[in-house]
Amino acid sequence: MNRQSQLRLNSSITIILLLLLFALCAWLSTHFNFESDLTRSGRHTLSTASLEILAQASKPLEISAYARKDSELRILIKGYVEKFQRYKPDITLHFVNPDAVPDEIRQLGVNVNGELILRYDGRKEHVKSNSEQEFVNALQRLLRDEERWLAFLDGHGERHPDGESNHDLGEWVRQLNYRGFKYRPLNLTETKVIPDNTSVLIIASPLVALLPGELIIVRDYLEQGGNLLWLLDPNEISGMDSIVESLGIRIEPGVVIDTASQLLGINDPTIALTTARLYGDHPITNGFDLTVFFPKVTAITAVAEKGWHILPVLSSGNHTWLELGELQGEVDFNSVEEQKGPLTLGLSLERQTKGSRNNQQRVLVIGDGDFLSNTYVGNSGNMELGMRMINWLSSDDSLISIPQQALDDAELKMSQITLGAFGLSFLLVLPLGFLGVGFFLWWHRKKL
Repeated sequence: MNRQSQLRLNSSITIILLLLLFALCAWLSTHFNFESDLTRSGRHTLSTASLEILAQASKPLEISAYARKDSELRILIKGYVEKFQRYKPDITLHFVNPDAVPDEIRQLGVNVNGELILRYDGRKEHVKSNSEQEFVNALQRLLRDEERWLAFLDGHGERHPDGESNHDLGEWVRQLNYRGFKYRPLNLTETKVIPDNTSVLIIASPLVALLPGELIIVRDYLEQGGNLLWLLDPNEISGMDSIVESLGIRIEPGVVIDTASQLLGINDPTIALTTARLYGDHPITNGFDLTVFFPKVTAITAVAEKGWHILPVLSSGNHTWLELGELQGEVDFNSVEEQKGPLTLGLSLERQTKGSRNNQQRVLVIGDGDFLSNTYVGNSGNMELGMRMINWLSSDDSLISIPQQALDDAELKMSQITLGAFGLSFLLVLPLGFLGVGFFLWWHRKKL
């Protein structure tokens, strides 16, 4: 065989091998999948909390996407749902053209092109955006085996669950409602009883004392195994001394002073800060590392077990103290009369009960109600702590909040000098460079 024939044979073999390699790569791409999220915040990867919620969904999840045909929106929805299908293969997706089923659209209440309806175990929820938070929140609501009713004690100047004033709880309650909790105000002078389907009774800083008959109803509720969240303000227990005694706790007089807040530029020493190192070993705060702001908080002390298992949930630092004097001018620690930190700002009480409501009774007493008010709930970890508290009280320990991911790499930030240099490069340097190259090529060819 001459040299030319050998070269032809080698070329043919090389081409055949390359074609086989391409075919092998194509086959592998259809059977194996590899993806890597290179974004700084990992925004294309499901959060750990989302994966935990998906792991709890043991039954198939069916998704109906109401999107018009020949729409790029269908491609976006398919990619959005695939993020969840990678971790839960029994998620099925099918598209419905809303223009073809107007009666079904009206019956289901679909009003957004691209709206998803999630169906799980005979229940359904709507998702109207491509937010991971909204999808997982809808799945959380589907996972709840029964309705969760929150009853807010009313009629004594409490913080309103749907109020818009600074001291009300409207924003927090809206987020709770969004996650599947239902709520109602409860005036005991009208109802005479706390409904049996109440998951958690919430007493949010009443300004006037409860009537004797109302106190009896609350005590009976606790004796029957009812769960309670008590948000109190300093020096205001609203005549609930008998409730305090039955819980085996003491509400300390005074306001906690926290000088560390001044390091953050906060000039009000009555605003106490709690950080990860000040949280107790408790399901509410496990894995929670955000700072919480407490405006005018008081301390709570466990004095007797009374059959309860009592644990501290939130504490203040060693630099704090419980101020008993007037909060005017310079506020100094009085070592004779005043109690120095660390101070317990929140206590949890838990016990087994054979009452008609629950086998596991839970109570949470927090020395401040302002931290969940419309004014402060958006600060740092206040909202997430409020969600965690309600999930724990309603025995939904595993349904945790998903922190919002900061999109650090979604925007290119440059100084004015750098921005000007880029603009000059594109508007002047690059065009002149192209002209120079063209002139050089023209001159070189002319020379030849």
